Amino acid sequence: MKNNYVVIMAGGVGSRFWPMSREKFPKQFHDVLGIGKTLIQLTVERYNNLCPKENIYIVSNIIYKDIIKEQLPFLNSNQIILEPCKRNTAPCIAYASAKINKLNPSAKIVVAPSDHLILKQDQFESTIKTAFEQIDLGDYLTTIGILPSRPDTGYGYIKINDSFSGVNDNVKAVSEFTEKPSLEKAKEFIESGLYFWNSGMFIWSVSSIMKAFKNYTPDLYNKFNDIKEDLNNHNEASVLENIYPECEDISIDYAVMEKANNTLVILADFSWSDLGTWGSLYNHLDKDNNNNAIVGDKVFTYNSNSNIVMMPKDKLVLIEGLKNYIVVESDDTLLICKKDNEQQIKQMVQDINA
Repeated sequence: MKNNYVVIMAGGVGSRFWPMSREKFPKQFHDVLGIGKTLIQLTVERYNNLCPKENIYIVSNIIYKDIIKEQLPFLNSNQIILEPCKRNTAPCIAYASAKINKLNPSAKIVVAPSDHLILKQDQFESTIKTAFEQIDLGDYLTTIGILPSRPDTGYGYIKINDSFSGVNDNVKAVSEFTEKPSLEKAKEFIESGLYFWNSGMFIWSVSSIMKAFKNYTPDLYNKFNDIKEDLNNHNEASVLENIYPECEDISIDYAVMEKANNTLVILADFSWSDLGTWGSLYNHLDKDNNNNAIVGDKVFTYNSNSNIVMMPKDKLVLIEGLKNYIVVESDDTLLICKKDNEQQIKQMVQDINA
């Protein structure tokens, strides 16, 4: 297990979770489930049986350094990878991979977001172990495809190809990646049985991903290869400030996965959600007799059903006559929005900021 590493991406703002998720304190650092643990703490715990604690790395923006140290005090300074400015997932993965490659060229890496929910831990661990077994056999870039439970338009999809024979029947070749589809297309995908939700989780050897960066994004590869002698020491922060702003703002999907011809998908069903919206969180919270999901000690509802209500513990709240609403207070800001209109929250926040 000493060669197993996990890189947890924790730099996003999660604007669809406004007003709880703000740039200064985004959703991965909140206890959105009301269970006494934040999403990033739950994500780290998920890997307790899969890699040593010293092999867990958090990639985030420099402005979240103190929050990460507070919530994950076991991490040493080298395990907290701080981006000097915001870029996309390809630069942050290239940066983390270059650091780990210098420490251990035999490393196997799981790359995962910090704000996902996984309820079936045993099945999750089995899926990751399958991926580790598969990448031991060759130069593969693997991702995890989630068995879809509905024609969701908020997820990307992976089309499988049965031509590949992996370590078990859950390992398939990737035929194509598809961006978030229309509802009509999503229904077609589900009916075909060939499409799975793209989880945004990746597993590969560090040698495979470094090779892929070199082949498909040579400029990004060269930036980190040129500073490899300065990684994991006192020079790192200063040299990074010079090169990181010049890195292309591009996702790992566009930069590598959609170009590569050695991509595999591990099919899984471990009760996954990316918790991208209040509605997705509602689906995973406990409900009262009227299907209200309530986080808050002093919330009283009357003639109200199917709402998600999230309030500070000491806030007394009475709600009457609401159905299918999001009601959230955070930092003296109140959101009241129909659940059906939650995809507009991101735009609303942009309008407010403007």
